[in-house]
Amino acid sequence: MADTAGPEGAARPPGDLDGTAPGSSHETVSSLLDTLHVGVVMIDARGRVQLWSPAAEEILGWPPGRLAGRQVETLLAPTGADTPAELARGIYDTLRSDRTWRGVLHARHLEGHRVEIEIRAALLHDGHGTAYCVASIAETGRLRSIEQDLAALGALFDSSPLGIALFDTELRYLRVNEALARLNRLPVRDHVGRTVYETLPPDMAAEIQRLQNVVLRTGRPIVDMVTSAPDGGARSASYSRLTDDLGHVLGLSCTVMDVSERRHALAKIERARQRLALLDHVGVALGDLLDVPRIARALAYVLVPRFADYAGVMLIGPLVHGGDLPATDPGAGTPLLQLGVAAKQRGPAVERMLRAGQDIAFEPRSHFGRTLSTGEPHLIESQEELRVATYPGDPKVQAALDLGVHSLLIAPLRARGIVLGLLVISRADGRDPFDRDDMTLTMDVADRAGTSLDNARLYAREREGALMLQRSLLPQRVPAPPGVGVAYRYVPGSTGTEVGGDWFDVIPLAGGRVAFVVGDVVGHGLRAAATMGRLRTAVRTLAGLDLPPDELLRRVNDLADDLAQGPDDPLMATCLYAVHDPSTRRCTLAKAGHLPPLLLRPRQGGGWLADAVELPSGAPLGVGGGGVETAAFESVELEVEEGAVLVLYTDGLVERRGEDITVGIERLRALLGAERPEPTLEDACDEVVATLLISEAPGTPRAPHPPGPSGSGRPPGSADDAALLMAKLGGLPEGSSASWTFSAGSYAVRRARAAVRDALLDWGLDAVVDEAVLLVSELVTNSLRYAHGPVGVRMVRGTSLLVEVSDPLPDPPRVRNATEEDEGGRGIQLVARESRRWGTRHGALGKTVWFELPLPG
Repeated sequence: MADTAGPEGAARPPGDLDGTAPGSSHETVSSLLDTLHVGVVMIDARGRVQLWSPAAEEILGWPPGRLAGRQVETLLAPTGADTPAELARGIYDTLRSDRTWRGVLHARHLEGHRVEIEIRAALLHDGHGTAYCVASIAETGRLRSIEQDLAALGALFDSSPLGIALFDTELRYLRVNEALARLNRLPVRDHVGRTVYETLPPDMAAEIQRLQNVVLRTGRPIVDMVTSAPDGGARSASYSRLTDDLGHVLGLSCTVMDVSERRHALAKIERARQRLALLDHVGVALGDLLDVPRIARALAYVLVPRFADYAGVMLIGPLVHGGDLPATDPGAGTPLLQLGVAAKQRGPAVERMLRAGQDIAFEPRSHFGRTLSTGEPHLIESQEELRVATYPGDPKVQAALDLGVHSLLIAPLRARGIVLGLLVISRADGRDPFDRDDMTLTMDVADRAGTSLDNARLYAREREGALMLQRSLLPQRVPAPPGVGVAYRYVPGSTGTEVGGDWFDVIPLAGGRVAFVVGDVVGHGLRAAATMGRLRTAVRTLAGLDLPPDELLRRVNDLADDLAQGPDDPLMATCLYAVHDPSTRRCTLAKAGHLPPLLLRPRQGGGWLADAVELPSGAPLGVGGGGVETAAFESVELEVEEGAVLVLYTDGLVERRGEDITVGIERLRALLGAERPEPTLEDACDEVVATLLISEAPGTPRAPHPPGPSGSGRPPGSADDAALLMAKLGGLPEGSSASWTFSAGSYAVRRARAAVRDALLDWGLDAVVDEAVLLVSELVTNSLRYAHGPVGVRMVRGTSLLVEVSDPLPDPPRVRNATEEDEGGRGIQLVARESRRWGTRHGALGKTVWFELPLPG
């Protein structure tokens, strides 16, 4: 629309839109007559055609030259029983009596077909009294079409519920219906001839007129343009340019619809969508968390700035670490710990208001205190109400006022009907205040968060119990055998009660030998921890029998049914058992379905060369239980150089979701085999844990692990627990062992006694010579009596004195109570009574009976 006062509203003459100006010699004027094609015919009193207009020629095809002077009957076609001449006389008789005639006739087209025409005729006289008939003719089809269009337009204006308006090229109202008049609150007559600047508020009119000018100039329609109405509602308007058949611009048409209800409905739908989206985000943010502080922080972060400008999550202190729920709702004076905070900005005022990490207590009569004691939410809707929310001069309230907080919601965090704490959210300047719908939504969020917090509290208690059991079942201290250095780490899992499955052990054996064990029980939690404890006890018990690694695993596997929780919960575990003899620098290993160990050899110039030790896999313990042949285990013996490091570990250290386990093993091997100065075992353990368990988790900072059987700092998402044992394998000092082989002759016992005596005297162990010689004499005598073969004697000086006597007979000696009449049977009795401990082990060529004597001092 154009208006003389608008920025783009300078009135334009119509010609400006089509390139001509009114009155110019080339002006082209269009009207309804161009569409109707109204022809004019003049007939004299004798019925002869005198004048014939071009429009009449266009309708019927007759040129004036062929009709001039001819009877009008020439043009008419018979109608019913009337001939053309009778029709002409009837018309003329009516004209003489009424002076006018109107009707519909059928005329003959020059090409021979019939054309229905409507005629308006009048009888005229010239100054001499001569009568003439002047008739206007129009084709009935075109006339009916125009009449129908006009009728439809009128009906549309009168009955349409939409506001309709027509504008001229100067953007003045030409026609307005009652619906639009009601919308504009102005009568129809007060619209016509005026612009929108004269009928609508200025701001609204300026925007509408700008769009009208665009449509008038470009011809591009605008559809469903929504604007705000003066009454606070909304209107949707559509504009299009009006042109005639020749393309001349006539003005604009406009339809206007009140869409206030639609906008309100869409706003409600959008708000409901946002509410559901917020609940969904809260569910996702809290869904996989089982840590109370992390849940509190996540809840605050998910609400800011999506739903609030500031948020704080406060809980009763003991609940943070798995404490019991209070018997009733806490009193108003109960201090709350501010665990989670989030803010749209940072600064001193924000810190004073939120007080992250501090204990906060509320007055009983304050809004916060009442919500804490009653469990009812409260909405603070103004700064005046906020000023009296707690107590006069409260720095937290003053900080909120300084930040422009004008609306605040206090919601209880509840679980099992008990208030755990408070969720406090607020909005500041530039944001709509909270309403009752927001309070309902906040309660939904708080209830979900309360359930998550209670689950995390229970998990913390369950996890702490499982960790206590796990720590009690793991070695409390690790022995330090001569020639061997040990470092170890245990890291519990971080989700669920992910403890209990993995263990390690270091077991001293006779003669300074040492056994290293690492295993993993399938499953997690208390049941897995209990199973691990029984399995570890079984391994330590069988290790005391000095069995070869493969035999030990076989016997443990035979006990699988006894070690299991029950028939519905069978035992399944992997295990690796290694025995190192410092005196020979040989290490014997066997595994039951476990990951291969790594052997680190000193690198010239510093660091280690790391290689995986290939061992026969063997089935996991419990898979082939009960002595089934498929549960076969095989030992491998290695000779290790001085300073080599044996690395045992569980899958939690190297396994990653969606990745083959061999990739993790190679990652560990590459890490330990990197060129660098050789680290200590403790430093190496710290580096492995920090690299593989902490920095591997995206977004988790790298942090060192404390030494010891258990650690902290497990990254989020690392579900499985992990055990790591590194043992530096050395040998005993030169001259710490001696061995002999004696043939089965009569002098074997005497030679054995002499060799043992001389060796002990050389070692300065005079105090144990007599006892050692006596026991060796008994064992060699026993071997010669029953084995009838060569006898081997070996002594090792370590933390104690180990003496071994070997022979080809596989059957172990039996201890029996000899009577006074028995000539033999007292040798093994004597060995068992005089030694600190003794035992028998089987070898490839027979058996070995050994005993230990304490060293002097």
